Amino acid sequence: MCDRNELSFSIFIIHHLAHAWGKNPTFVYKALNDTHIMDNYIIGCYDTLHTLGEQALINDITEFVREKGVSL
Repeated sequence: MCDRNELSFSIFIIHHLAHAWGKNPTFVYKALNDTHIMDNYIIGCYDTLHTLGEQALINDITEFVREKGVSL
């Protein structure tokens, strides 16, 4: 279970990735959830990740998702 800040951060990331990838937020959530990136990385590393800039987050997570085999 995540706290309010982690939830808000996760929603922020989902929507910004959706825009960057040209996909809908449902696709993004499913990709992040199916690869365990949402729980193990985004929420798990919230303390560090929330200090990064938006573009750095998008680039980092996009690369991670591709490494997990998700086609964008």
